[in-house]
Amino acid sequence: MIPFTVNIKLSTRTLTGALTQLNKGALDWGCQGLIAYGCHSLVLVVDPSTAQTLQVLEKHKSDVVKVKWARENYHHNLGSPYALRLASADSSGKIVVWDVTTGTTRCEIQEHSKPIHDMQWLWSQDASRDLLLAVHPPNLIVLWNADTGTKLWKKSYAENILSFSFNPFQPSQLALLTSEGIVFVSDFSPSKPPASSGRKVYISSPHSSPAHAKPVSATGAKKALNKVKILITNEKPSAEAVTLNECLQLSYLPSKRNHILLLYPREILILDLEVNQTVGVVAIERTGVPFLQVTPCFQRDVLFCLHENGCITLRVGRQGCGNSGVTNEEGESDPVPEMTYDLRCQCDGIRVTKTVRPYSITCHPINENTIALIISDGRVMIWELKSSVLGRKIRNTSGSNACTLYAPLSFCGKPVGLLQNKRPALSLDSMIAGQSLSDTLQSANSHEVHLKFLLTGLLSGLPQPPFVVRMCPPLTTKNITQYKPLLAVGTSNGSVFVYNLTSGLLHKELNIHSCEVRGIEWTSLTSFLSFATSTPNNLGLVRNELQLVDLLTGRSMAFRGERGNDEQIMEMIKVSHLKQYLVVVFKDKPMELWDIRTCTLLREMSKIFPTVTALEWSPSHNLKSLRKKQMAAREAIARQTVSSDTDLSSVESSVISILQEAESKSEMSQNISAREHFVFADTDGQVYHLTVEGNSVKDSARIPPDGSMGSISCIAWKGDTLVLGDVDGNLNFWDLKARVSRGIPTRRNGVGKIRFAPGKGNLKLIVLYTDGAEVWDTKEQLQMVSSLRTGRNVNYRVLDVDWCSSDKVILACDDGCIRVLEMSMKPACFRMDEQELLDPVWCPYLLLPRASLVLKAFLLHQPWGGKHSLDISSINYPEHDDLKNLIQQQINALTNDIKDLILDSEFNLLQRCLLVARLYGDESELHFWTVASHYLQVFQSDAPHVIISANPLDICYDLLCENSYFQKFQLDRICLQEVKRSSYEHTRKCADQLLLLGQTDRAVQLLLETSADNPQYYCDSLKACLVTTVTSSGPSQSTIKLVATNMIANGKLAEGVQLLCLIDKAADACRYLQTYNEWNHAAWLAKVRLNPEECAEVMKRWVDHLCSSHINQKYKAILVLLSLGCFKKVLEMLHSMRCFDRAALFLEACLRNSAIEISDETNKLISAVFADYARTLRSLGFTQGAVRFAQKAGDAGTELLAELQCNKSEDQII
Repeated sequence: MIPFTVNIKLSTRTLTGALTQLNKGALDWGCQGLIAYGCHSLVLVVDPSTAQTLQVLEKHKSDVVKVKWARENYHHNLGSPYALRLASADSSGKIVVWDVTTGTTRCEIQEHSKPIHDMQWLWSQDASRDLLLAVHPPNLIVLWNADTGTKLWKKSYAENILSFSFNPFQPSQLALLTSEGIVFVSDFSPSKPPASSGRKVYISSPHSSPAHAKPVSATGAKKALNKVKILITNEKPSAEAVTLNECLQLSYLPSKRNHILLLYPREILILDLEVNQTVGVVAIERTGVPFLQVTPCFQRDVLFCLHENGCITLRVGRQGCGNSGVTNEEGESDPVPEMTYDLRCQCDGIRVTKTVRPYSITCHPINENTIALIISDGRVMIWELKSSVLGRKIRNTSGSNACTLYAPLSFCGKPVGLLQNKRPALSLDSMIAGQSLSDTLQSANSHEVHLKFLLTGLLSGLPQPPFVVRMCPPLTTKNITQYKPLLAVGTSNGSVFVYNLTSGLLHKELNIHSCEVRGIEWTSLTSFLSFATSTPNNLGLVRNELQLVDLLTGRSMAFRGERGNDEQIMEMIKVSHLKQYLVVVFKDKPMELWDIRTCTLLREMSKIFPTVTALEWSPSHNLKSLRKKQMAAREAIARQTVSSDTDLSSVESSVISILQEAESKSEMSQNISAREHFVFADTDGQVYHLTVEGNSVKDSARIPPDGSMGSISCIAWKGDTLVLGDVDGNLNFWDLKARVSRGIPTRRNGVGKIRFAPGKGNLKLIVLYTDGAEVWDTKEQLQMVSSLRTGRNVNYRVLDVDWCSSDKVILACDDGCIRVLEMSMKPACFRMDEQELLDPVWCPYLLLPRASLVLKAFLLHQPWGGKHSLDISSINYPEHDDLKNLIQQQINALTNDIKDLILDSEFNLLQRCLLVARLYGDESELHFWTVASHYLQVFQSDAPHVIISANPLDICYDLLCENSYFQKFQLDRICLQEVKRSSYEHTRKCADQLLLLGQTDRAVQLLLETSADNPQYYCDSLKACLVTTVTSSGPSQSTIKLVATNMIANGKLAEGVQLLCLIDKAADACRYLQTYNEWNHAAWLAKVRLNPEECAEVMKRWVDHLCSSHINQKYKAILVLLSLGCFKKVLEMLHSMRCFDRAALFLEACLRNSAIEISDETNKLISAVFADYARTLRSLGFTQGAVRFAQKAGDAGTELLAELQCNKSEDQII
């Protein structure tokens, strides 16, 4: 017999349910690939690929309002490993920073006691990955060190701050959404608080619009919106101005510099901050469903929009602007330029009710092709974007407004070629091409793409409380082969949820009843009885429903037949120990005794039968002795039946067959009826002991009431121990063997339930009170093991209790959660890597830092020994088998598409680096290899020019793009700005920008539009004359340059730069801009006006600035150097920054693409890079990888190689 402590392995966990209104914005998808969201005061971590809950974090005392994963925009090594860091904030102002893998807290932060409005991790600087910026209501922003909990600085503003958004292209710029408008902060720095209070602006809609800008032909809401111009002003809008609905969201567009998105319930506004003007409007028709949230993407100009009915729409941006940007007078042939977002696909909505509403969406930050939606009832829906390639594009002649989407011409940095249809959709940029392809190339080489949403994951939560819970019969030696730890949960809507507590996943959902479930009792491992009662009518009568459910078939039957309508309320059901009998107790009606096996009523007690307040079956019975007697009787009958003249062997075989037949008949007819006992208490506290055998019920004994006890509310019986609890919170422990009792006044509120723990000899019990629960041990010395009290330890109220196993309890709570806890009943988070999961989860962050880096190297440096492999044991990696198994489990968790790519011999090194960076969610690696793979092909001598020009680096990389594509984008942008202008100030900005771009004719046209009553009329007229008549003669150039220099010296930097650009001295203008710390503006001007050589000089000076100690953005500097083709300098910087793995891989890629000239100096660098990387791999214990790179290091790796070979031979001897 196994001892009671041995049980099936069940970890502590929390089953969650519906969310609160405060949880609405608590959702985030991390670069690590996991989703976190808030449910009441809990934080859940979910794997979207397998739809499994991996972790439940419990530390907050109030509802969670925000969750944010830490960014991964830094170089990872043993000192800075891959780690799951998460910040969560609650409605009491507390911020908790978690180590999610272990479920422990790194630090706790508290400034005020009001809900945190917004927070975000900083990502821009190389040394600031532990910094967290938070908005503490009403008007305070605080920068915290999230590793130590130290406050670095705080800054208060005049307005109430609702949320904020960083400019992804300029980390020093921050936009605060306030209750009245927007505050732009331009001097944000981690080292000190902003000095200024920011520039406060308002959103207004003046009635006037330029005469030349005819609205795009549209209907409904869009037509109405196009009649006005939404713009940003420095003055508060007057009451006469067109008012808009309350702004729901503010966000910078990550795909375009200086564009901001404002979300209103019925429109999305895209504003260009260079002219403070709307350049795009997405409006909903009057009958359309309003917006709730918008998520803009980085890789493509795409918006994921959540609507109030739970529908998610995908809108792809396009800029309808010709090269000239000039509309004719009639305006019919050439439409007005507009940034348009075409609806491409949408998913199904949900059925919205009072309690079921969509709350929030989040997008996969690395792939941007999957969306998670959380719903108020606790559901999490994973919608994946799928693309279908339709073949070569035939030019669209149907007149449809929406442009055709095309498949990209490259995959992971390599031209697709003939494998277009076999390309897996790893990310958004591998599904649809950017907007940079020319029409000629589109029709010739591209394939049309259609998009659709596919529901790939669904997590369901528990319904609204109250709950009743009942664990299935415990594990024994007899049922160990078929045992499953199933928990039945009865709900208020009549459903019964059955959960498998090994995985925490829903096993079955059964819609059995039409009213609230009041109790559940298991009749076997696969069947249970549940009862529900309706609301009482005017006479106080109800409809009672008692159902017998078979889990294997899902069949349920009305156990009491036609009974149940208009009768007294059913208060409890109790199943006997042998699952033979059922007692049904009513409020003001005699109880009923049923035979469970035949579903027949054995006895209905008389009307004079006492009113039952508590009842429990005895664990003792006479089944064993009864079976012995029946077997002896059957054997005697069998022997008489067999003929006397048959031989002995045939007699024995005949006896056995008759016995088997009798046994099967008796099991089918349920002839065996063992004697069982139960006790119950009446309203006076008197305890009755009754015996049941067949349909006879005998009164065995009556025990008078105990004077110290009130009305008995529950009874529990195990072995020789009987425990009674009363409505006053008293417990009375009876030792039936010693015939002694002991009463304990717990000084708690009324006892609601008492349950003994399973397991032979295990006499621990849990007691449910109206204000909490307690665990007692009654085996030797009567003592309380643990206590939980609502309002003191926890904020939730316990509704029901049970035992999950011999050492774990189940608490059903009024916050909609069911908690499986240790006997201490203290909330404890478990280690993610120790949890039992049904499906394997790809998350290398769960591995030890050393193991995750070894796995990364194993995937990157394929093939091993001339063979591509996914078996970690096939390489020389002298490590413990347990660690190898964990690494192998991660490899096995990869999808088949990913495995095929890794095993593909045509998949080159650059593609492999991009793929692994995407798998690890490593932002720093992903941006590096995206830019590196692109420019290694651009600067490769034999690269096909057509492919490169047709597939430039997308504009989301801004100043890293090719100059020609960057120039084209800026011309299209100024064209749009010009058409959208609605005031003199906007016209002047457009004219200034056109002068910088060299579009002098269009600039002159705008300057001449200034009206005569404008104070600037004379200056603009003279400026137009100057621009028209400027010549390249020496004297005029000298004069203009002298004037420009004086203007710059006297604080007129912008005007001086314009004059220098007029005389083609843009290089000098860039130098002045850099002198005055306008580094981004200088880089912008260099790319649009200078030749490649001059532009490279400006960019190199910018690199030196980025590398300076007070800026410390070396990784950004490396990206700039890649765009210039300075690959050797990139290699030197990576090596000096100790990024040995990235340096070695980049060196290999350069050598394969002949991107570095070989010389003595270069050979020294090559040897040093490979040798240092070999030492890194050796420190990880990755011997085979270390040997490979030590061999490549030449003389620098000779000593290391000898040491590795020596260690290898020693290992073989051992």
